[in-house]
Amino acid sequence: MNIDDIDIAQVGVEFATEAGLRIIAAVLIFVIGRWVANRITRFVEKMMERAEFDPTLSRFLANILSAVLLVVVIIAAIGQLGVQTTSLLAVLGAAGLAVGLALQGSLSNFAAGVLIVAFRPYRVGDFIEAGGVAGTVEAVQIFTTVLKSPDNKRIVVPNSQITGGTIVNFSAHDTRRVDLVASCSYGDDLDKVRKVLEELLASDERILQEPAPVIAVAALNDSSVDFHVRPWVKSSDYWPVHFSLTEQIKKRFDAAGISIPFPQRDVHVYQHSKTD
Repeated sequence: MNIDDIDIAQVGVEFATEAGLRIIAAVLIFVIGRWVANRITRFVEKMMERAEFDPTLSRFLANILSAVLLVVVIIAAIGQLGVQTTSLLAVLGAAGLAVGLALQGSLSNFAAGVLIVAFRPYRVGDFIEAGGVAGTVEAVQIFTTVLKSPDNKRIVVPNSQITGGTIVNFSAHDTRRVDLVASCSYGDDLDKVRKVLEELLASDERILQEPAPVIAVAALNDSSVDFHVRPWVKSSDYWPVHFSLTEQIKKRFDAAGISIPFPQRDVHVYQHSKTD
């Protein structure tokens, strides 16, 4: 082995050693940096909770902070490998423009998420109907809103789909009105029916006195007289009261001898005699 071979081997060893150290350093920067980024995100999120920030806003900002810190860590790790970050940022900027044009839907979801956080049509914990689905809001993320359906399904809805349509927030107010229809036959005493309904509403402590419940004759149908029964309750009591009143109306009407009509049809059969 001559001197040139020894020099080449030595250079190769030095290069491999340097490259290996750079790779190890880059991996350590990524692993430790990601851990630090997660710790910072959790710390900021806890600080916002202590400052009593809105949960929707705090989680949204935490998601953005986590994404930004992760990008910084990745750039730092790549820089450790010897890649010029300035050129890399320029390339990423150009690539970002191209990707942005290709991912217009994602950008619109991000913009919609910012609008949701800014105008707050709903918050975490609210029960809403939006984007063709209904459920309790669990999180407002950068691109999507996560809902939990009443039967415990996880629903992920793009933010742009929510802001592009009608949003119904059932939890926006402390009280809600229960709308029921109680029908009786034309042969029943309307004053008696009204009294039975008034006693039923008065006996339920969950029904609010203000605003006062409404009991009114709403329609004279083909086979029934329809009463609109509209009490006000706390939003949390809406469905329990709705189900309870529906059952109690049937039981009270039966006990009072009030009939609940159902569609009927009289069929008359005529027999014609044949004549020769």
